[in-house]
Amino acid sequence: MTLLGLIVLAIYGAIFAGTQWSDATWTPKLALDLEGGTQIVLKPISETAPTSGQINQAINVIRQRVDASGVSEAEITSQGSGSGASIVVGLPGKPSEETLKLVRTSAQMEFRPVLAQGAPTPTTTDDPSASATPAPSASASAGSDPAPSASASATPSATPTPASTTPSKAKPDNASDAAYYVTPAVQEQFDKLDCTDPANLTGGVNGAADKAFVTCESQTINGKPVGVAKYILGPVEVDGDRIASASSGHETLPGGGIGTDWIVSLKFDSKGASQFTDVTERLAKETTPLNQFGIVLDGLVVSAPAVNEVIPNGQAQISGNFTRTSAASLAQQLNFGSLPMSFEVQSEEQISATLGADQLEKGLLAGLIGLALVVVYSLFQYRALGFVTVASLVVAGVVTYGIITLMSWRQGYRLSLPGVAGLIVAIGITADSFIVYFERIRDELREGRLLGAGVERGWSRAKRTILASDAVNFLAAIVLYFLAVGGVRGFAFTLGLTTLVDVLIVFMFTHPVMELLARTKFFANGHRASGLDPRRLGVAGTRYVGRGSVETGPRTSGAPATASVVAEAEAEQSESKVPATVGGPANKAGAPSRPTPETAGMTIAERRAAQKAAATKATAPKDEDDASGRTDGSEG
Repeated sequence: MTLLGLIVLAIYGAIFAGTQWSDATWTPKLALDLEGGTQIVLKPISETAPTSGQINQAINVIRQRVDASGVSEAEITSQGSGSGASIVVGLPGKPSEETLKLVRTSAQMEFRPVLAQGAPTPTTTDDPSASATPAPSASASAGSDPAPSASASATPSATPTPASTTPSKAKPDNASDAAYYVTPAVQEQFDKLDCTDPANLTGGVNGAADKAFVTCESQTINGKPVGVAKYILGPVEVDGDRIASASSGHETLPGGGIGTDWIVSLKFDSKGASQFTDVTERLAKETTPLNQFGIVLDGLVVSAPAVNEVIPNGQAQISGNFTRTSAASLAQQLNFGSLPMSFEVQSEEQISATLGADQLEKGLLAGLIGLALVVVYSLFQYRALGFVTVASLVVAGVVTYGIITLMSWRQGYRLSLPGVAGLIVAIGITADSFIVYFERIRDELREGRLLGAGVERGWSRAKRTILASDAVNFLAAIVLYFLAVGGVRGFAFTLGLTTLVDVLIVFMFTHPVMELLARTKFFANGHRASGLDPRRLGVAGTRYVGRGSVETGPRTSGAPATASVVAEAEAEQSESKVPATVGGPANKAGAPSRPTPETAGMTIAERRAAQKAAATKATAPKDEDDASGRTDGSEG
């Protein structure tokens, strides 16, 4: 419980610090369905009607921008089709002007030569050659090998004065002329760039077409953009609208067969083919990383393949460590970049909550009713033991509320109505764990064990069941989160979060509390109101009642065993490792001898009673043997 207390203290301490020195609040942020926000309707403008795939790619670009800016629970959907298609973006709360600008900015694709490539972290003067991320190769022939790793080729600037923006020469030799385009100011920007920072992965701006451009390569991992490398790129040499088509598939082997590696096939129109031929003719003569070209979409590099040979016909194959998904994703991005499409803001307005505070109140009311029913059932079924359930639910609620509030501040998480539903379902999941534990303890008491031993043995059996049940719930939440979209993911998130909290509470609060209660007379002696009364549990059979005596059948009236008797019984049970033989000889201390199969599982007192009965039977007259045996057998 000490560790749990430290966890709660750390969570609420961080929130308190955030309210004092940052913009944290004591309440979670709400999603669009509960709070409202800003709705922007974007109309595509292009020479031809956009396809559904291109609209979906535009939605993906906008979603990546919004997610990278720290806004969650945004709703981005399409309306209509063809020339009448539009994209509706709903941002919860009051988004910043920077976020709104990212949504309004149109995405563009460009092909630029690579002038320098480095690791995503900032470059220091102490370590100017940070390792770079390998890039896939591009070649007119299928099945080419990936390009080797490259380090940042430009030397960091160490001057304390403002870096100069003036090129070192009057005119560049070509677009790959690093001496002209990589000015001290560009080099300084490259050195300081941190592509592991989500703020640098929002994209939206490609930079001037005739100047060097410093940017990151972003890949989507587990639904989140991740920076894997940074680049200095030269001026634009081929625009994305020169792409005629792009597709993904398996490589074609020289003999005409189909290989196992995934590739992306790229075809330019006539003008683009001529431009691309000139580019590959120059890049094929360069060394790494100058033989690479960066494919820039929405201000970020989506791929930076190396050129292995001249591509004269405008048809290229990009190969490398592709999977089916990554190859299809790149092909989709290339097809999107081939459409000269921009967006016009049709409308931008503040909207009220789609469900509103009324639905939130009803959701919270439903949760309170469910909680009240669980409390009533627990107190009715388990008497005073039910208060352990109530306390555990309260602690679980405190931990869950703190985590959600902390994530709202640090991660931009917003609580939606489906998320509230996940919290309500968690009440039943958490209560189910307590019921499993309590019933295991009561089963141990029915077998004749004292509460102390019953708690430990019951816990060793119950925790396996609880972990198995919570593992299934957590697995279902993970699958639902990654396969679902929209508000359903909010439900899956809170369901998974509360499942983990359930495990934390049962292990760090409920079980330790039961160990403490087992040491009290009220629970250990089975008080009527404790929920562990043997008469209510229907305890039957022989059991130890103190002073070397046993009792058969339901507990009769009389004073319960005292604490000393309970302690004596527990000591005898712990000292005894093996049961005795009925009628067997006792050792010098009076303890029975080793057991036989007939007496396995008996306590010390039961074995003593069985020995006494066996001795009585042995000395009884022959004509009374049968009756005596039946009586003794029933008592034993």
